Amino acid sequence: MMCVDVLLRTVAMMGVATCLVTSSPASPQDKEQEKEQPTPNKPMDERAVGENHAHLPAPYRVVEGFYVDPVTMNGFRAWRAAACDRCHGAYQQGLVGPSLLVSLKTLGKDDFVKTVTDGRLDKGMPSFKTSKTVMENLDGLYAYLKGRAEGDITQYRVRELKEK
Repeated sequence: MMCVDVLLRTVAMMGVATCLVTSSPASPQDKEQEKEQPTPNKPMDERAVGENHAHLPAPYRVVEGFYVDPVTMNGFRAWRAAACDRCHGAYQQGLVGPSLLVSLKTLGKDDFVKTVTDGRLDKGMPSFKTSKTVMENLDGLYAYLKGRAEGDITQYRVRELKEK
């Protein structure tokens, strides 16, 4: 009887795992490859930065999809230091927290700053107002995530643009 119990539990768990695997979106690697593709008929270096919000100046500078200005680079470093990927995913695609690739398409900077500073405890988002790294790099963090959401920063891992 105990063997049947174990067998049934194993089969049930395999069924749940199968459902999760087959209903989940593409792997992060697949998503990253999609994001690394430039806009069709438009070379990456000719894309208008922040083109989805052309009436607003872009808060970042990006070249070739992953070379970014120093402020944006510090934002990426703050992202890593605060371990935001634990909830929002390494590619900002969302895990237990929402996808920032979607949220930052419409979320303005003031709301972003308020959310990061105060948190949204009712939804599980902690406050980062005591994190010196995050608070000193809010502009860069917003720039990095906005660039990712707009599709101008095509890779989740960026490099600093060296001025010549």
